[in-house]
Amino acid sequence: MLRPGSLAVSGGPVVSPSPARRRLGLRAAALLGLLALPVLLPTGARAQEAAATPAAPADAGDGNRTEVAEAKTAEARAAIAAAQEEDANDPLEGMNRAIFWFNEGVDTVLLRPAAKVYRTVVPDFAQTGIRNVLWNLRSPLTLANKLLQGDWDGAGVATERFLINSTIGLGGLIDVAGDHGLTYEYESFDQTLAVWGVPEGFYLVLPVLGSSTLRDAVGFGVEAYGDPVSRYLSNTHDDWASYTRAGVYAVDLRAQYLDVLDDMKRNSVDYYATMRSLYRQRQNNYIRNGKADPDQFPSIPDYDSK
Repeated sequence: MLRPGSLAVSGGPVVSPSPARRRLGLRAAALLGLLALPVLLPTGARAQEAAATPAAPADAGDGNRTEVAEAKTAEARAAIAAAQEEDANDPLEGMNRAIFWFNEGVDTVLLRPAAKVYRTVVPDFAQTGIRNVLWNLRSPLTLANKLLQGDWDGAGVATERFLINSTIGLGGLIDVAGDHGLTYEYESFDQTLAVWGVPEGFYLVLPVLGSSTLRDAVGFGVEAYGDPVSRYLSNTHDDWASYTRAGVYAVDLRAQYLDVLDDMKRNSVDYYATMRSLYRQRQNNYIRNGKADPDQFPSIPDYDSK
C-alpha cells in the first residue's frame, strides 16, 4: 500500500525524494501559481458578473402565451366581479337592512320560540303529515303555474298528486303519490314570470315575509289574491282558516331550518349579505328545477393557446 510522501516505481524499489528536491518542487509550484493568478482573477470576475446579470427574456412565443393567459385570467376575474355585483343588486340596502333586522326581532321574539316548541312537542311523523297537507293545499297553484309555463308533463304530475293524495292520502296527510314516484315540486308565479323572460329586478326585504325581489313580490301578490283555497275560505267567511294555514306554514318552515339558521348567524361575517345570497341561490334553483347553471362557473384560462 502506498503511504503519503512515497512514490511507487514499477518494477523497482521505493525511493524517497531528498529534502532539497522537495523544496525545489514547492518553489516551482508557487511560481506557477503566481503566473496563473492574473488569468484566474478575470475569470472569477466574469463569473460574478454573469451571476448578477438578469436572465435573458424568453422567446416571443412564451411572451405571447403569458400575455394571453393573463388576459383570460383578468377576464375571468371581471366576470366573477360582475356576477357578485349582479348578486347584490341592492339599491335600497339601507332600508332593506332596517327591515331585515326588524324581521330578525320578530323571529327572535315570536317565530323561533314557536318553531322550537313545535319541533319539540309535535312528533316527526305528525310534522311530515302537516307538511304533506300544506303541499296538497298548494296543488292548484302549482298546477296553474305549470300550465302557464307550458310544462305539460309537470302539470300532469301535479294533477295526479292532487287527486291521489286528496282521496287515498286522506286529504294529503299521507303522500301516497310521492311514494309511487310522483314527487312534489314547488312552483310559484315568480318562476312563471322568470320563464316568460321577466327580469327579477332589485332585491327587497318585505316586513315579516322576508327576502324577495321586485318580480317575486309581484308574484306573491298575484298568488295571494288568486289562490283558489284562499278565495274559497274568504268567500265562506272562514278567514281564520287562511291565517291558521299561513301561520302553520311559517312555523313548520322555520322549524326545518332551525339549526341551520342558528349556525349561519353565529358564523356569518355579514348575516344580511349571506341571507341575500342564499335567497337568490334558492330562487335560481327553483327556476332551473334543480339543474346546474353553467353560467355560474368561471371560465378556465387556456394557457396553451397563443
